[in-house]
Amino acid sequence: MSDANVSLDATSESASKKSGKLPMIIGLVLAIAGGVGGFLAVDNGFILNSEQQVVADGYSSDQARTVLPEVAFVVLEPLVISLPHPTRRQHLRFSAQLEVVPDYQAQVEAIKPRIVDVLNGYLRAVDVADLEDLSALTRLRAQMLRRIQVVTGPEQVRDLLIMEFILN
Repeated sequence: MSDANVSLDATSESASKKSGKLPMIIGLVLAIAGGVGGFLAVDNGFILNSEQQVVADGYSSDQARTVLPEVAFVVLEPLVISLPHPTRRQHLRFSAQLEVVPDYQAQVEAIKPRIVDVLNGYLRAVDVADLEDLSALTRLRAQMLRRIQVVTGPEQVRDLLIMEFILN
């Protein structure tokens, strides 16, 4: 009698182990099918379609791609800044352009010497280790743009485009 109980327990355990894997397999298959379906829906534009939002705002997709804000550029003359002697680098060559609102281009051109002075003073004060860091260029650009906007006014200069930043 004890042998019969043992064999019944063994078959019930094996049946429960097999039935425990089935929901996991079904869940895995459904997850893969849902992922593929979601990818295809987004890829074909059924979900999260930005063109539908543009058309809803009153613009066709062609108009949205061709409408660009009016900009003008003010070229700043290149700066050569001598670095402290203990470093192996001796000079920084920097040139940039300012993206300005076209209505303010003449005003920004008129105060270009002040802008160059602010940039020259800032770049001389920056530590050489910050200049050599590859990720520091974004931070330096933001700092320089902020200083330029203080001089010119925040609505006149939109962006600072760095054309040349060479340490030698």
